[in-house]
Amino acid sequence: MSLRGTACIAGIYEHPTRKAPDKSLAQLHAEVAAGALKDAGLSFADVDAYYCAGDAPGLGGMSMAEYMGLKLRHIDTTETGGSSYVIHVNHAVQTVASGKADVALITLAGRPRSEGMATGTAPRIYDHNAPDVGFEAPYGPTVVNMYAMAAMRHMHEFGTTSEQLAWIKVAASHHAQHNEHAMLRDVVTVEDVVNSPMISDPLHRLDCCVISDGGGAIVVVKPEIAKSLGRPIIKYLGGGETIKHLDGGNVDLTYTGARHSGAAAFEEAKVKHADIKYASVYDSFTITVLETIEDLGFCKKGDGGKFVSDGNLISGVGKLPFNTDGGGLCNNHPANRGGMTKVLEAVRQLRGEAHPKVQVPNCNIALAHGTGGSIGTRMGSATVILGQEDA
Repeated sequence: MSLRGTACIAGIYEHPTRKAPDKSLAQLHAEVAAGALKDAGLSFADVDAYYCAGDAPGLGGMSMAEYMGLKLRHIDTTETGGSSYVIHVNHAVQTVASGKADVALITLAGRPRSEGMATGTAPRIYDHNAPDVGFEAPYGPTVVNMYAMAAMRHMHEFGTTSEQLAWIKVAASHHAQHNEHAMLRDVVTVEDVVNSPMISDPLHRLDCCVISDGGGAIVVVKPEIAKSLGRPIIKYLGGGETIKHLDGGNVDLTYTGARHSGAAAFEEAKVKHADIKYASVYDSFTITVLETIEDLGFCKKGDGGKFVSDGNLISGVGKLPFNTDGGGLCNNHPANRGGMTKVLEAVRQLRGEAHPKVQVPNCNIALAHGTGGSIGTRMGSATVILGQEDA
């Protein structure tokens, strides 16, 4: 059964803060929720489904439902790291389409910057009871060295270069210069990226995302409600989700779960790659973007380096404008979970509300993709394709 057109995104909000030492985690969740509901023209009383992930404090959905005074018929706390919020969009659509809820609220918030986290250095061990820990912990995995390992393998297999990866950061910086809230607004060059300090070979400092506080929220509603709100109607066209893991050692580090989630999204949306006017692609590191673009089918496996070079991702210049808010590489990466912001910027592009300098002309169909976990080990991948009312 296709869910194409069965639900719409009616409200979005991105918290303007990038450092919030004076706010609690629950407060950030509530503030982004209030912002998205206001954007939609709805209230907390209208919400009957709520979605959050591991970034929510206390008992997660239960604690936040109480804090915000929500009266719910449905709740979902699916946890797949940074891809959770794209999965939540897909799940909210399923809930609305089935009649289990009318107004679904999705929130993300975090304070890693205020808590002193440094880029990529956190150990990739969350639970010492997890089945993988005994096999991996002795080797000291961190976020950045797991992604660096995937980058090195991609280079070995396909001849990808540091200069090609650098073009991804260059594109993000060209967009971030127009975002007043972006953490890094200076335009950089390929030389700036490859000459920045090496963090984990072959990834340099400027190949890595920023660390920020903040958050965001999305409101998904049934089409009848969307039409009554007087806001631009952003329609769900298709989605997909998957988990890619090490498969008992039978692992290929050169591809991500986007290979499967993207294929499912395109099949349900009934659109072609040439129809996608804008793409929000999870960008924890430059290698994340390069592999994802290949796996989503915008170019052949191994051709990602050539595809992203020479400004091909820059709005107004290249054929696949991406992350026009500056993305995780330059704008923000709240709670170290960038899937939420990918959906937010896709909606802005479809509404025509992106910054005029980066707004994609005639943007009627957009894609957003989230990656959670690590492309070097196990990941959650989720893709959603959205369109204007007549798409």
